[in-house]
Amino acid sequence: MNSIEASKKYPYLENNKMNLLNNRCILCKSILAIASHGLCSQCNHSIKRFIYCNHCGSTLAHYAKTCGFCLQSGFYWNNMILVGKYIPPLSDLIHQFKFQNKFWLDRTLARLLLLEIYQSKRIYQNPLPQVLIPVPLHHKRHWQRGYNQSALLGKCLAKWLNIPLEENLIIRSKHTETQRGLNSKKRKKNIKNAFSFDQEILNKWQKCGYKSVAIIDDVITTGATVNEIAKLLHQSNINAIQIWGLART
Repeated sequence: MNSIEASKKYPYLENNKMNLLNNRCILCKSILAIASHGLCSQCNHSIKRFIYCNHCGSTLAHYAKTCGFCLQSGFYWNNMILVGKYIPPLSDLIHQFKFQNKFWLDRTLARLLLLEIYQSKRIYQNPLPQVLIPVPLHHKRHWQRGYNQSALLGKCLAKWLNIPLEENLIIRSKHTETQRGLNSKKRKKNIKNAFSFDQEILNKWQKCGYKSVAIIDDVITTGATVNEIAKLLHQSNINAIQIWGLART
């Protein structure tokens, strides 16, 4: 679906900022009982949730901590938390947030992820991490976009969960081509060695004794990007690593 088709099917694409200001749902424009939520309960339920493996995020028929795919995945993280599938209306909201300069959708999207974090905690009893780490952008892409969408989500979650957010520990030192359109093998090759530590911040981390983190990203496809970051953290003896994402493709 292109942007013109999406605008016709989802009229909120052009009007959702005004809807938020007028205390209306950004999807159906109905008046909200709690304006800061951004979505009414009916539109919230229209987002396609799914049962997934708590470790790798693969679709399952029932809740499970691991699945068959995990055995051959080579992932360096421990568990994954997701809001839903990358299909409308969630995919449209993420696309606006990420590519259409609608950074003010951060609170609405972060709240969806917060609810899923609580849900996962109830089902799997996963403890909350000590620190949140957003997937970093290369400084060129950050300059072009004007903000890091993962960091904006992280700031909301850090405030609500009372967990520190560390935006500068991981540096995207390699300017890679976009991962969109690449297959799994090419994604791994493209992102290999793309991240590094800010050594000064890492030294402070090690003195604080941090051992558990959550990496925050917007969309998880093959998991190559977050796995590269998890691998880096794992090599520094940070062994309890969660992945928090808005959607899985």
